[in-house]
Amino acid sequence: MGNASPSDPALTSTVVAKEFARWSPPLRQEFVDNAHDGCIGQALLNETDSVRVWETTLQPEERIPVHRHVLDYTWIALTNGRARQHNSDGTTREISYVRGQTLHFRFTAGQYHLHDLKNIGDDVLSFLIVEQKQGGANEPLSLT
Repeated sequence: MGNASPSDPALTSTVVAKEFARWSPPLRQEFVDNAHDGCIGQALLNETDSVRVWETTLQPEERIPVHRHVLDYTWIALTNGRARQHNSDGTTREISYVRGQTLHFRFTAGQYHLHDLKNIGDDVLSFLIVEQKQGGANEPLSLT
């Protein structure tokens, strides 16, 4: 699903739990409630016919709720940091980011990525995310 350019540092990701281990009942319910939430960032900076540009800036311990990716997209890490991500397959990952790191994701028809993200580092964790609304395999999700 994700592709980094050869010059980007490798994404460091470690599975720290499987099979929904240590997931609270409210977290499990959030995956149900937000299963089709297309708000993939904290702030929609710009939207055109072809792209949506999002910004996410997480303070230490701050979390972005469960959301669903269906469009091809690229994220750019604006800061170094660490995060914990719960995924709809029941895994929990801890991920390290490097400022300037970029990763591109492509989706086939019907494919998606449903997850949350929590800053587990000591400093602000910030990203820009650019979704491609045209030319991909899936239609954009509603933002309402």
